[in-house]
Amino acid sequence: MDSEPVTVTAAYRVDPGRESEFYAWAIEMLNAAASLPGYLGGGVMGSGSTSSEWHVLYRFEAEGPARAWDSSLERARLASRTGPFVEEKGTQRTSGLENWFKGPVRPLPPPPKWKLWLVNLSAVFPPVLIFNVLVIPFIKDANFLLRTLALCLGVTAMVTWLVMPRLQRLLKKWLYPPLQSIRGRHRRMAADGPRARR
Repeated sequence: MDSEPVTVTAAYRVDPGRESEFYAWAIEMLNAAASLPGYLGGGVMGSGSTSSEWHVLYRFEAEGPARAWDSSLERARLASRTGPFVEEKGTQRTSGLENWFKGPVRPLPPPPKWKLWLVNLSAVFPPVLIFNVLVIPFIKDANFLLRTLALCLGVTAMVTWLVMPRLQRLLKKWLYPPLQSIRGRHRRMAADGPRARR
């Protein structure tokens, strides 16, 4: 039975107003899983209602690759970044092809690369400029490698904890489909599902 496809479904409770941050994190998780051998696909599914429950689905060709993802360092690293606004409610594993085709699960596309490029540029440029104006003049006599390390440490810290979370909240409607549109899509797929299977 180890050769049967395996679907891993992780359920999460997300604080209201933080859905776009969770969605961005879930896409990162799926992209990381996609880099492993045996990954077949996945998706993010909203609750389709006013509740805050979301699901992330991973599909693997067998139990072995699914276990490799569960124990991977990249999964552990990303899981530690969910933040206090997300609570994992548990995971479920199912085997066989039948479960993959049940229900209205569809992967939601990430934002276009040009939008991500603009957001990253907007997040990185101000800290680099501030650091070059306010810090570099005081350490200009330091070794080139130490100056570069100081720049990288300062900028990545500012981008990670100060700039990017605010940009994601500010630009969530531009980066991702509006949440109501996502929920409406899931409601329509759920309604059409039984008719499609007749």
